Amino acid sequence: MHLKNIVLCTLLLFSLPYVQAQENTWKTLAKITFTKQYDELMGFKVDVPVFSEDIQALEGTEIDIKGYIIPVEGYKGHKEFIFSAFPYSMCFFCGGAGPETVMDVFATEPIDYTAEQIKLRGTLELNATDINRLMYTLNDAVLVEEEADSN
Repeated sequence: MHLKNIVLCTLLLFSLPYVQAQENTWKTLAKITFTKQYDELMGFKVDVPVFSEDIQALEGTEIDIKGYIIPVEGYKGHKEFIFSAFPYSMCFFCGGAGPETVMDVFATEPIDYTAEQIKLRGTLELNATDINRLMYTLNDAVLVEEEADSN
């Protein structure tokens, strides 16, 4: 029995950084700076994101991220939408946060709208060149069902 407890504690210790990393994904994505660059198409200087090493390390990897679906016209229903670190009333498009707090989502299956926080899993893509897209995209996203608290 003692060995079982040691194994469980060891597993918990090694899984803690993964859990913390998943909970802090938005904090990591906020580690960004901007530089001004002239955009030929627009005809003026625009802010271009400069991704930190922490963010670059996430590109192309599968991440879990909690947030809120932001209803935006022009998106293709429940498989393509904008996801925010904050509820609609506080999101980037409503004046409460920066562009690093939202991402485009392309889901593999439709995800019904809810005003409640949800958790998604998908592959992170970074965008520093196309000013008509958001800086972050979550591709092949799926809804992660939260396990009920067993206490």
